[in-house]
Amino acid sequence: MSRRRLERILALLSTGSQTEPTTARLCDVCAEATAMTGAGIMLMSGDVPAGSVCTTDAVSALIEDMQFMLGEGPCVDAFTEGRPVLEPDLAAPVSPRWPAFSPPVLEVSVRAVFGFPLQLGAVRLGALNLYRDQPGPLSDDQHADALVMAGVASRAVLTMQAGASPNAVAEELDIDGEFHLAVHQASGMAAVQLGVTVGEALIRLRAYAFLHDRTLSHVAEEVVARRLRLDAS
Repeated sequence: MSRRRLERILALLSTGSQTEPTTARLCDVCAEATAMTGAGIMLMSGDVPAGSVCTTDAVSALIEDMQFMLGEGPCVDAFTEGRPVLEPDLAAPVSPRWPAFSPPVLEVSVRAVFGFPLQLGAVRLGALNLYRDQPGPLSDDQHADALVMAGVASRAVLTMQAGASPNAVAEELDIDGEFHLAVHQASGMAAVQLGVTVGEALIRLRAYAFLHDRTLSHVAEEVVARRLRLDAS
């Protein structure tokens, strides 16, 4: 990790605040330090997205929501593969991928996406997502800055979580607590109904939401309220 790059990023995080940086500030610095249009940080649980920690704007929020709902995208691949996942031209990729994720984010002028895993040693936490409204690869400096930023974000997430009680999510990270709770409750109920794992049930919920043009949160609320029951088909 370049000491000079690290010092620059830490200086950006401390700007305007005498306390620990908030998640919102963390995401802002992720975009600023790498000269990207926007950024987001996604936590992962097992092999599925657990939710977004923070985003810089409405577009980056959509990017995170699509990955959470569909289970595919740069953050998902960066986490599962344990390496940066770089797509410099989402509209004309060399190797097409993310058939469900790409169309909706292209509609909001996302042209390039880059995912960097958040991990410390063997501990994997999630991924940092960077996006740009113009196509093109990262420069060497941007790539190096993103790697350092991912390391800083990993430590920040662990620091925030350290103050939480056992088996609980730190308040600073639980910005969408009610939404996440409904989705996880629905996943558990669907797992029992279908006789599958919770991870598989979450995938089924995402698929149902996508096929019926509904949000994952709405489908989860319907399942929890017992107004919707998924079947094996």
